[in-house]
This record gives sequence, C-alpha cells and structure tokens, in this order.
Amino acid sequence: MFRIRRIYDDVLPANRNALSQVQEILATQFRELEREKITKIPKLLRNPFEYHFRTIVYVAEDHKGRVVGCALLSHDPKLLFCYLDYLATSKSEMGGGIGGALYEQIREEAAFLRVKGLFYECLPDDPTSDLSPRILSANKRRLRFYEAYGARPIINTAYETPVTDRDRNPPYLVFDDLGNDTELAADYMKKVVTFVLKSKYGDICSADYIKKVAESYRDDPVQLRPPRYFKTGRQPSAVRSRRRSRQIALVVSKSHEIHHIRERGYVESPVRIRSILDSLSAVGYFARFEPRVFSEKYIRIVHDAAFIRYFKKACSRLQGNESVYPYVFPIRNHSRPPKELWVRAGYYCIDTFTPITANAFKAAKHAVDSALTAADKILEGYPAAYALVRPPGHHAERMAFGGFCYFNNAAIAAQYLSQYGRVAILDVDYHHGNGQQEIFYRRSDVLTISIHGRPNIAYPYFSGFVAEHGEEEGKGYNINYPLPLYVDGVRYLTVLQKALSQIRRFKPAYLIVCLGLDTARGDPTGSWSLVEKDFYEMGKRIASLHVPMLVVQEGGYNNRKIGANARSFFSGFAEVRFSPNHGRE
Repeated sequence: MFRIRRIYDDVLPANRNALSQVQEILATQFRELEREKITKIPKLLRNPFEYHFRTIVYVAEDHKGRVVGCALLSHDPKLLFCYLDYLATSKSEMGGGIGGALYEQIREEAAFLRVKGLFYECLPDDPTSDLSPRILSANKRRLRFYEAYGARPIINTAYETPVTDRDRNPPYLVFDDLGNDTELAADYMKKVVTFVLKSKYGDICSADYIKKVAESYRDDPVQLRPPRYFKTGRQPSAVRSRRRSRQIALVVSKSHEIHHIRERGYVESPVRIRSILDSLSAVGYFARFEPRVFSEKYIRIVHDAAFIRYFKKACSRLQGNESVYPYVFPIRNHSRPPKELWVRAGYYCIDTFTPITANAFKAAKHAVDSALTAADKILEGYPAAYALVRPPGHHAERMAFGGFCYFNNAAIAAQYLSQYGRVAILDVDYHHGNGQQEIFYRRSDVLTISIHGRPNIAYPYFSGFVAEHGEEEGKGYNINYPLPLYVDGVRYLTVLQKALSQIRRFKPAYLIVCLGLDTARGDPTGSWSLVEKDFYEMGKRIASLHVPMLVVQEGGYNNRKIGANARSFFSGFAEVRFSPNHGRE
C-alpha cells in the first residue's frame, strides 16, 4: 500500500526528509543526470519562477513514510503547458503500479491547471537504432505505457537532432492531450519548444540550434506519430483517468450509532448522520471509504494525556445506557484534581449537558479515525474529503470536553496535516470553535478562523471575541467574526468573503472546514436563517480558494433540513471545483 501526496516546500521536517529520498531515487535511476539538477530541487520549490517554470513535486510513500516513487512536473502558466521532468520509482518497487499511479496523478494535476497538455521526452523505440536489445525493449515498454493514455511522439520535426556529434539516439518529444483531443498550432509549438530548450538545456543548446529546432515545426496542426501499440492510440481504461480529481472522499463510520443519548431534548443523535447520507446519495461525486484505525498517539499530540486516561477509564466503568453528567466544577487545581470519577467529570468538562457514557470514548475515537482517514485521502490527491462524524469535536479543548464534543476531530486532523504544510481551519458552525482556538492559540502554522454567534448570545459564551487574536508566535493567527442574534444569508456571505480573504493571504497547503449546519433557518440551537441557496453559495466560494479541503461535520440539528443543506454545500463546491473550466487563479 502507498499514498501519493504533493510536496509544497522544504521547510517542514517531513518534506525535507521526503525530498532527500527523492534526490536519492533520481541519483540512482538517472546516473547520467547532473548532480546539480538533483540538488537544486528544493530551490525550485522555494523560488519557482527563478528557474522559469513552477515546479510541482509528488511522492508516493509507503505506510512507513518511505518514498517509493516520485514525479517532478514543470508548469508554465503563460503558454499553458506542463512538462514532466522525471517519473521514477525506487528499484525495489519497480513494476508495483507506483509509476502508473504517479502518472495518473500528474495528469490530474495538469488537467486541474487547465493546460493544453503535457509534454515530456522519451528515448526512441526505433528498431533501426543502434540501441542494445535491453534498452530498446525498455524504451518500447515506456512508450507503450504512455500510448495507452493517448500520448505519442511529435513527428516531422528536428527535435531529435543531436546537439553534438557525440550524441546518440536523442529523445522524442511526446505529447499527452489529457484526453481532450487537443490540436497544437505550429506557431504555438515553436514558442513551447523554444521555451523548453532555453529553460531546460540552455547550457548545452546554442541559440542557432534552438532556432533550427523551433523553426522545424511546420505542420499545422502539429502531427503525432500514428498509434504503434494500440489500434486507437488510447486504451479505454486509461482515457481521462481523473476519477479522483472529480470526486469527494466520504468517510463515515457506522460506529457513531453506539453513542446514542436517549434523554428528551438531546439533539446530537444518530439520525443526523442518516439524514445527511440519504440526501448525499442523490449525487454522484462521492467516493465512500471506511475509516481505518489510527494509534491513540495522534490524540495525545493534541489532548492532555491525563484527560484522555480519565475519559477512557470513566467510560469503561459505565454499562448499558448509563450516563454521568458533570454537576460540580472544581477550580482547576492541577496538582489536586478530585479523586472520585464522577466528581472529576466537571474538572474536565465545560457544561452540564455533555454526558459521559459507556460508549462515548469508543465513538469519539471512531470519529477521530474518520477525520484522520479523510486527511489521508487529501494527501492521496482527492480535492476534497468529508469526515461525516459524530460526536462532533470543535468545542473540545486540550484538556476539556463539552458541547457534545469529546475529542477535537478537526484539530487532530490539522495537526496531522501540518506535518506537510500550513493549515487553515475555517469554522462555520453557529457556535464558536473554542477548541481549535485554544489548541493552536500560540502557533503560526495553523490559522484558525471562526464565524459564529456573539458570545453574549451563543454557547460557549466565554470565547469567540474579536480581541482574541492569538498569543506569542500565534499572534494574528486566530480570527473571530462574532455576529448578532439574527443573520440572513446576505450578511453571512459578506462576512464569509472577509474570512476567505484572510485565508488567501495565509496561503495554506490545506483547508479544514468545520461544517456546522446549525446556522440554518429553524435549527433548535441557533437563531440565524440561512437556507439551501446560501449553503450552495458558501460551497462555491470556499471552492474558489483552490486549496485541498477537508470537511469535518460539526453541529446542525434540524433533521428535516440538515441533509438538503449538506448536499447544497457540496453541490456548490462541486460546481466550481469540478467545472471543466476550473483551474488555479
């Protein structure tokens, strides 16, 4: 098993380690490649246009985090094309499907960038060449593989002209139209080839050589070699292999149902999830996954170890439908917490209506597993993932539970993703996201933004003020937008636009949306009046950020409307993100 993720920088330790392994793979697989071109890869990420192209790096990692394959893509946003520099797997993993998965990811990325197509070089498969049988066979396999995607060498040009008399068997220039049946104009190709040769080979190709090759593109449109390995030149199974780029990974655990508080008025019930799932079944862009089990260490990184031990132990002492509600709230003397488990509940809780039950710990752990699984799907290349979880989590602080929340699912996922890039958390629940604010209050690598009811009218009442900006390194990285008792869609979307502007300035690698649907008209826990069209517009505007998005379900308790509102949010997102004209700004 392996996953594919993008490397955005060489700042974080996990990314530096991955890039080091990428360099090792390239040095091993391309022994004639100049060492300088390998060592400058981190610089390409830091200063993309210093080297004319914007460099995009993807790695395939096994379950231990070991890089088993890599792909480097160059993007030119002016001429609208991509150039595949390297696609390689470690020697121990060759033939394991990693190369194919990486190439499909690169095609998805190129399609996302709305380029005319993907160019790269391949060594010749001409039987009349003086290549050894082993090398010729390898070249044939490579070109056969690419032809399955419709990619073929461009013909009737001087691109294969040797640069010096010592050059033997120069490469073809291959073009993959990404399944769009794109025709290339001769004038356009002259610009592309000139740019490629100057940028990639300017140190060895003279100006006269580059001009000679560029001027050789006279066919209009440019001609590709007739299919050599497949009758149609493209295999149906490989045509437009963009399923992942046009799907939202949906992660939901059936285990949420074990946590069911049956007291009258307890609105956080299993029917919430069923209502959303029923509504989402009407749309076709979700790919459903079961959560995998993660180590508790991911929870311990975010939550206090003593709190976790207490919560687990207290739940294990209960049976059946027993519930314990906090009723005493000791001053938090960290050296002398109450010894009696039931009294100690108030030591870790912020309210009187979030009970400890026999299955609360198990359900909360399954919710964390779902959020982390969804985070992994983002790393694998899905543009969005939806962790449809309960119990929710955004009120859970480092060592406190409350507001129906036990573990902070979004914060744990943010911590997990922060190993690979900056993370922004946008909380759109009616109630303030006090949990992630408290957890990341002194950090600058995770931006926390919350749009919510003013603390004087809405739970949790003690946080969510405008003046709470963060502290120390995190000063300026916590932003609150408290709103009045009555808010309609127009007012809400105006504030949302301000929040999205803050996220754009932060430039995160990943966005986590705490999706509270209790901002809807008629919700028993809120007072605002958002309707389906407002959630639809919310999804569209968030999609315009062009950032991989992990959605974690939070509140929302009007079960007659919650499903339709969730569907509207994702439909708005899909309209922008999966549009044929979608691309980066």
